[in-house]
Amino acid sequence: MIPAFWDTSALVPLCVQQRPSQAVQQLLKQHEITVWWGTPVEIRSAFERLVRMGQLTIQEHAAAGVRLEMLRRGWRELQPTEALRTQAESLLMRYPLRAADALQLAAAWTWCSGETQNRVFISGDTQLLEAAQKAGFQVVMV
Repeated sequence: MIPAFWDTSALVPLCVQQRPSQAVQQLLKQHEITVWWGTPVEIRSAFERLVRMGQLTIQEHAAAGVRLEMLRRGWRELQPTEALRTQAESLLMRYPLRAADALQLAAAWTWCSGETQNRVFISGDTQLLEAAQKAGFQVVMV
């Protein structure tokens, strides 16, 4: 399997039935999952938002939580460090990113030690993907 960095927006469809779920399932068969330390919080936030919007039932919410925990058992998680935070701050000066997205991209950068060539970055966020591509990652849109 090919290592890849997965943004939250690419992982939520693996937990809840959304339009891109089948395409993301295919990516899961091809790519290992590496994530940022804050990703589980972002995913849980997405679940709660979907419940509030009436797009996820309580039963679906519970099932999504179970799927998330199964994914967590197999993924690699990058922990917060001073160097990662510094990198995120630097990325904010170069690309039009929100803070959480800068942390995601900085985690991906840390994961590959800045050697972004031929490293896969998977996301459903076009702005984040654009920044990742400019940083040298091979991007995959979900």
